[in-house]
Amino acid sequence: MILRTTDNGVLWITLNRPAALNAITPDQRERVISRLFEASADPDVRAVVITATGKGFCAGADLRGGAAADASGSAAARPPERVVGDVARLIQRGAQRLVSAVLDCEKPVLAAVNGTAAGLGAHLAFACDLVVAAESATFIEVFARRGLVPDGGGAYLLPRLVGPQRAKELLFFGDAVTAADAERLGLVNRVVPDAGLEKAARDWAERLATGPTRAFALTKQLVNASLEADRGTAFAAEAAAQEINMTTADAREGVAAFVERRRPTYRGR
Repeated sequence: MILRTTDNGVLWITLNRPAALNAITPDQRERVISRLFEASADPDVRAVVITATGKGFCAGADLRGGAAADASGSAAARPPERVVGDVARLIQRGAQRLVSAVLDCEKPVLAAVNGTAAGLGAHLAFACDLVVAAESATFIEVFARRGLVPDGGGAYLLPRLVGPQRAKELLFFGDAVTAADAERLGLVNRVVPDAGLEKAARDWAERLATGPTRAFALTKQLVNASLEADRGTAFAAEAAAQEINMTTADAREGVAAFVERRRPTYRGR
């Protein structure tokens, strides 16, 4: 259900349930989370790409195999009684952990969106540091269509990407957004022909994988935290990040390469 390959310092995480438009199951979700945590600690992984097989990137959480199924897979005669807080715990342990794992990954994470990204699938893409979309890709906030409140950090991510009014438009109406419109709104970085998606994602990911990995990690932390911090806090974090980064071999290499008028060779350390 999850394909994992590493090539030229890039970890490719590929959702592989094309018949279900890659609607994500709890098991898939846990595997993706584990892969992202492993990537943070693996010095040989210097960038991550999340993509999928088939015509869908991710149709959201898989709701068809619900919690009311018994061990044999058939519907239980009586669904378990819901306790106050059950839904909140389910979201916190599930969709929110997945999105947090992307935001907290210490390596740059790029989404290569090959098709429909709906609900949690859209939020999985929007949580990534960079998004490349195929021309046929669409993004859909499906929650209001089903009478639901957005989960997976949607109400957190969207205002930061497009502003509160645009975010409400997307969340209230749930209209499908084409790749071209998503680029115009600032939801994705680049739109490419379907046949060129893998190459475009690979080109960017391999550029990231040859860059100063620790500097990228600190920069990612600064940008993400700045959206919730006042100027004094953001400036203090920036100064601390500079102090930490100047102890890395890559920072020394970057300065030396500038002085010696040559291209730097970064090793992610």
